Amino acid sequence: MYYASLTGIGCESIPHPPLGDSPVPSIEIGDKAPSFQATLQDGSTFDSTSLLGRKSLVLFFYPKDNTPVCTQQACAFRDAYAQFVNADVEVVGVSSDSTESHQRFAAKHSLPFPIISDSRGALRRLFGVPRALGIFPGRVTYVIDKEGVVRMAYNATLAAEPHVRKALEAVAAAATDRPR
Repeated sequence: MYYASLTGIGCESIPHPPLGDSPVPSIEIGDKAPSFQATLQDGSTFDSTSLLGRKSLVLFFYPKDNTPVCTQQACAFRDAYAQFVNADVEVVGVSSDSTESHQRFAAKHSLPFPIISDSRGALRRLFGVPRALGIFPGRVTYVIDKEGVVRMAYNATLAAEPHVRKALEAVAAAATDRPR
């Protein structure tokens, strides 16, 4: 398994796949997900290795707090949150907004899951999340099982709801040990 501190990642150029519903090529289904530590909206540190052997992880990257599609996506994860919890899955959002912005966003929309502040884009680079149109932060959702294996990578910049639906499908498939 890879390990990266978010402060130690360089700013290398990452090739971008075409827009649409294609998987992100940097991290592929069946790969071990990179381990990471990152700052949450409450200032605490999220350590992905703390979930190994205990819980699966849905890690969803979105462009910006309080924008229409991002709000729709976050609220869709909120509305399905009990289904994820019942399946032993931790849901974590990621955007480049500040911890303060994430606190306001989570409070305004009653979001029950933590949100990572990736202000320097290091976590996006670690996971190979592409930029939409080459300039906007992308919208990609990963499902990572309890063993740290990527079971799903879904990339759709302008769609919110399919991220949740596809994540739930991947969680169900992982529970029966079928890669998605």
